[in-house]
Formats: sequence, C-alpha cells, structure tokens
Amino acid sequence: MTQKFDVVVIGAGPGGYVAAIKAAQLGLSTACIEKYTDKEGKLALGGTCLNVGCIPSKALLDSSWKFHEAQDGFAIHGIQHAGVTMDVPAMVGRKANIVKGLTSGVATLFKANGVTSIQGHGKLLAGKRVEVTKPDGSVEVIEAENVILAPGSRPIDIPPAPVDQNVIVDSTGALEFQAVPKRLGVIGAGVIGLELGSVWSRLGAQVTVLEALDTFLMAADTAVSKEALKTLTKQGLDIKLGARVTGSKVDGEEVVVTYTDANGEQTITFDKLIVAVGRRPVTTDLLATDCGVTLDERGFVHVDDHCATTVPGVYAIGDVVRGMMLAHKASEEGIMVVERIKGHKAQMNYDLIPSVIYTHPEIAWVGKTEQALKAEGVEVNVGTFPFAASGRAMAANDTGGFVKVIADAKTDRVLGVHVIGPSAAELVQQGAIGMEFGTSAEDLGMMVFSHPTLSEALHEAALAVNGGAIHIANRKKR
Repeated sequence: MTQKFDVVVIGAGPGGYVAAIKAAQLGLSTACIEKYTDKEGKLALGGTCLNVGCIPSKALLDSSWKFHEAQDGFAIHGIQHAGVTMDVPAMVGRKANIVKGLTSGVATLFKANGVTSIQGHGKLLAGKRVEVTKPDGSVEVIEAENVILAPGSRPIDIPPAPVDQNVIVDSTGALEFQAVPKRLGVIGAGVIGLELGSVWSRLGAQVTVLEALDTFLMAADTAVSKEALKTLTKQGLDIKLGARVTGSKVDGEEVVVTYTDANGEQTITFDKLIVAVGRRPVTTDLLATDCGVTLDERGFVHVDDHCATTVPGVYAIGDVVRGMMLAHKASEEGIMVVERIKGHKAQMNYDLIPSVIYTHPEIAWVGKTEQALKAEGVEVNVGTFPFAASGRAMAANDTGGFVKVIADAKTDRVLGVHVIGPSAAELVQQGAIGMEFGTSAEDLGMMVFSHPTLSEALHEAALAVNGGAIHIANRKKR
C-alpha cells in the first residue's frame, strides 16, 4: 500500500530537518528522506552543516584557538606552563563525538515530534509523488500533498586541482587530517578557506591562500575586509590575491601547484592542498523530467520569494535556491514554507540575514555595506568604536577590531552593522534584532547596555553615528 503524507521533505539538513519538525508540530503528517551515512554506514541526519560543515569546523576552530592561546596567550595572564602539544587525532575525535551527538539528537527530535524518517535517495516524480531508492537498491514511491526540496549543496570541483581526498582535499577532507601538514595550500579566500586555513595555521602549518580575485572578502564592508586582511596576515596566513590556479601535479605525498598572478606564472609546493572555491546545489537525479520543476542556468531550482516552485504544492529551500548558502537561511526558509502550507502569511526578510566568518577575530555583518549604499546614492552617517577602547575586551586581552554602524543620514535608520572582533556574531545579531524593528542609531544609543560587556561597543558605535560617543573622541562632521 502506498504511503501518503501531508508533507514529504527531501533532505535532512538544517533546512529539511527543521521544516519536517515544524510541519509535524503544526499537525501535518510528515516524512523526511535522507541518504547520507556516517563512517559506520549508519543514517546521519543534519546534512552538511552538522556532519561536515558548520559544526565540525567550529569544533576544530575552537580547539585550535585554545591551543594557540595556551602557546602564546597565557603568559600575559600570569599563567606559566611547560611546553604545550596538540594531539591531532584526539582533537579530530572530539569533533566527531560532537557531530555524532548532534546528528543523533536530530533523530531523537524526529521521534519526539512524530516525523517519519526514511533512509534513501529521494526523487520528485510528476503528481507530487516521491520515489525513494533504499540502500539495498529497492524502490518505493510515496505520495504527498506537499513536497519540500532541501537537498543542500556540495563543494565545487575545479579541473586544475582534482580532489583525491589524500593530498588534494575538499572542505570535508580538511576536517580529517590526522597530522598537521608542514606546508598547506588553500585555494579560495572565502569563509571556508579562511576558517580551515586558520585551524591548521594555529597548529603550526605554513599556510598559503591562493585567491583568484584581486579584492579580499568582496561581500564585506571595505573597512572590515582591510582590517581582516591585515590581522589574518599578521597571524601567519600568506594570502595571495589575484592568484589564479592553473594546474597541479601530485608527486608522492606532496603537490606542486601552478598559478598565475601579476608577475606571471608561479609554482609552489604543498604537503596538503584544500580546494575551497565555493559550493554548488545538489540536484543530481533529484527531479524527474516530467515533474514540472525547473532549474536555472546555474543549476538552482526556480522559486518565488516564498520558495514556491512553478508546481503548486512543491517548494525548494536552502542551498538549492537563490541567495546565500547559509544554514540559518535554510532553516528559516523551511519554517516559512511550512507556515505557508498551513495557510499563514509567513515571509522572510532576506535583507537582514547575518553573515559570519568564524576566524579570530570573528567577522560578521548584517544589512548593507557603506560602499553599496554610496553606490546607490544613499547619504549615510557612520559610527565606529574600536575594541581597543572596550574595558571588557581589554580585560580579556582581545582588543582587535571594531564595530561599525551605518545609518541613513536623513532618517537615522540603521542600515548596516559590521563587526570584526570578539563575539562579532553575537553583536551583529543584536544589530539584526534592532534593524528588524526599524531601529535608529539614536534608539540604540538610548538603550541601557550592561557594563562591562563587549556589546557596549555596539552602543558606542551607535552613539558615534551622531557624534555622541562617550569613550572615544567623536569625529567632527563636515
């Protein structure tokens, strides 16, 4: 007998599993299909984010930063110690335990909320039917009133550096090194490249980042990207801009990489090479030719502003649709879609999705950059506050970076919050909350912030927008 559900979700990543749980909470019979398995061959829910992305990379970032501080940052606190060493397999093992705990947690949430978990590969057929190919090769077709496509994304491969997951690895392979490579190359100076490069640099690797673009962190505010480049370079990352990789040759346990820059063709040798040039949507065997759902020229599923495809009752969310590839975007899209299935007028504010790079210092922003606003002809006032003037940052010996608040010069409405420094992600989220409710710089300046906190830097930057900062000298308005 054919199974029927109100909602069938293909993919159990941060978009899919959240959508499935929300649907079940709203009283809809729900199934979620996932094919990914762990090293033990067991079903592993959570998608790229929990298994080989956001969570494991943050675990390694945290471990490597603690090692770095133990080596170089304890003495100023009066803490004396003998030589500190890093057990890389233990660090990677800790990461694996965290991943296992979280993925099994999703399975527990499915059971608690009544979501039917189905292991296999899901494919959308005509008529909102979903074909499931099980691990043993058997095929089952289930029917749905509504289908949510949430297959996620995978690393982009590039012909000049084919991944073998030994010497040349993608972001997944870079999470599994069992020893610190002496010479590490990273292709791509984006979020993934900078985070993974930082992990292994802190542990002693000589890291070279090859970035094809001439501009560093193009999406970030110019002031933030300049500060980030200076800081990461000081930390030991050799970031080469305008360096386009043209070829690579693996020779035993090392790889010779060829690239071109302003000085012509160059070669450089690494023990390991990470390819981190971005991600692409996973649509392989996702859609039957007659299902009615179409892809654009870049392979993304066509959707409207509410993630509805051209087929009524079929939706797509997360990395497989337009916009930034971010776990929190996918999750909120999943909730929005389910709410709309229930007849609610849910929507998302795509202008206020925060972006975060978990280097140290953290880099985060929400809203528009100063350069983008000026290009649009918007007159702005800007306030900045350095963490060097923050008592809490000084107490923690973590004073690099600043907070920048951008407001409309006519209305004083905050249009962007940009941070590089300690707890940047948390501070930007405070800005996002205010911006969602149309806050002005004056509003932020009038709020009471607890002392001493890092969030006072946001308070002072908002005050500085209108020349009212207390703990720094205010810029004179022209």
